[in-house]
Amino acid sequence: MQPIITRFPPSPTGFLHIGGARTALFNWLFTRHHGGRFILRIEDTDVVRSTEDAIKAILDAMEWLGLDWDEGPYFQTQRLAIYREYLNRLLERGHAYYCECTPAALEEHRQAALAQGRKPKYDGRCRDRGLGPGPNRVIRFRCPQLGTTVLNDLIKGPILFDNAELDDLVLERSDGIPTYNFAVVIDDITMNITHVIRGDDHVPNTPRQILIYQALDVPLPSFAHVPMILGQDRAKLSKRHGATSVMAYKEMGYLPEALINYLVRLGWSHGDQEIFSREELIQHFSLENVGKSPSVFDPEKFIWLNAHYLRARSAESLVPLLEPFLAAREHPKKPAEYLAKAIRTLQPRTHDLVEMADAMNFYMVQDVSYDPAAAKKFLTPNMIEPFKKLIASLESLELFNEANLESAFHGVVSEMGLKLGKVAQPARVALTGSTVSPGLFEIIDVLGKEAVLRRLRKAVEYMSG
Repeated sequence: MQPIITRFPPSPTGFLHIGGARTALFNWLFTRHHGGRFILRIEDTDVVRSTEDAIKAILDAMEWLGLDWDEGPYFQTQRLAIYREYLNRLLERGHAYYCECTPAALEEHRQAALAQGRKPKYDGRCRDRGLGPGPNRVIRFRCPQLGTTVLNDLIKGPILFDNAELDDLVLERSDGIPTYNFAVVIDDITMNITHVIRGDDHVPNTPRQILIYQALDVPLPSFAHVPMILGQDRAKLSKRHGATSVMAYKEMGYLPEALINYLVRLGWSHGDQEIFSREELIQHFSLENVGKSPSVFDPEKFIWLNAHYLRARSAESLVPLLEPFLAAREHPKKPAEYLAKAIRTLQPRTHDLVEMADAMNFYMVQDVSYDPAAAKKFLTPNMIEPFKKLIASLESLELFNEANLESAFHGVVSEMGLKLGKVAQPARVALTGSTVSPGLFEIIDVLGKEAVLRRLRKAVEYMSG
């Protein structure tokens, strides 16, 4: 049996966006499910718009998502001799010809066709002139003018195209650079691609590509066109719906496993299951369960899924992921053990690494700043005496852990005839600057004896002043 070989061929004219990432993911999962080979190919024939920064951003995004490739990355600009070899075959067999029509003449013909209500396709004026190479000449494909081209799509089913509606597309521009529809076919032929899995915006290109395969007497790969991703307004996903770049989600504090899980569910299902490990995705993925309808990107559901993965991770594994966000806030570096302990208190309460980094503030600073409303309400003179007793009690503790801390608090409030909440909330404000935080005894355990006593003494000074 022929091994499965797929490819992901991004164009380096911008960052890897959500739609492209899902296409890469579907190819990767299909290949890994079948034990095949996954090829990364950079389609950089648009030499004006292709950039090194975009190439790096694409590779970074693929690596961040964990979509490893078995071959590549290949670059189309390094394969021009291969394209020329196949162009010569088409020219020799009469399936291609040189054309000298100028852009101005083509535009004039296009406008005339539109004015007459005709399709503005190339009229074939150079088709039978027998031209050879020359300055400013392109090479066109001699498209059959009769018959039907059939795309047997693995997702959409059979789609028929009338050859009379197709024009003689340009295969090579006058600067010697091949066009997309030609280069992609030659790449797929020479890389032995068995399955072309891509977005359904490529459906109109496919009959042209099929005809090139047939002209070269090469067997067709299997085609599978995945429905598009839409915004919540059912329009094509764009920047106005939020971030569309994969790496933007990394910068927003999302986890790669959450994005992988969310993307795969945009158009694919396995029963009612929502959350998948990578191993489960590889085991269950199939093109039969890819839907035919567009999927809607729901930011709220993505946030929920990311929060799930944030809780599921070990605190230790989150430390290196969180550290860049803490550094961006100019916090001093802290020991990994301290950060992990603090992270554990925040995992159930935050949705992403940005939110977690913000919530870490009181753990990271030397002295907290009080929220004015919280200080006015809770750091009042009648708390001075309870705080002094609390300080004395905590100072005497040899083992500074949650159990002993809770015992010390209960001892103070019992001695003074107060309810725990009457002292706990002012203590929370003294230690964090806010009324909202993880559990009080969790906080004290993380901060440690020295920081807790310093902040309580500072609060006493504040209330006394």
